[in-house]
Amino acid sequence: MSRTDLHWRVQEHAHRKGLIIGEQLGFGLHGIVFAAKYQTKGGRLALKVHERDKEYRRERDVYLRLHEHAVTKIRGCSVPEMIGFDDELCVIEMTLVDRPFVLDFAGAYLDKRPDFSDEVLADWQEEKQEQFGPHWPEVQAILGVSRRLWRLHG
Repeated sequence: MSRTDLHWRVQEHAHRKGLIIGEQLGFGLHGIVFAAKYQTKGGRLALKVHERDKEYRRERDVYLRLHEHAVTKIRGCSVPEMIGFDDELCVIEMTLVDRPFVLDFAGAYLDKRPDFSDEVLADWQEEKQEQFGPHWPEVQAILGVSRRLWRLHG
């Protein structure tokens, strides 16, 4: 999917919801995040437009689970609140949060473990340990809390 298509989809979502798109806040493997604000009232938010439906639906479902259990922090880290979503355009509206924060749930799996080999999981863990360095123990603790949340039902 092209960046042009992602920009069109986030602009279409903004048009439908009466939002003004601001600066790009980030991008990654699953899509692009933009700042946005309402045309008629105050308040800033973030819009994440996903490249693929599969990752969009996983992240949307995680935010629905977080909302269902009123989770706004995990181990002292802020978690954005999903304000709205658009299944057709694969866009999630969420609150902006200050550091420290936990976000980007497109890779999370609810209610089951992903079907990855032990080797793939070991490689991922090694990569993340290197990426987070001395913060890795805290990241592991956050992942543990998150895994328990992903297994909760109603």
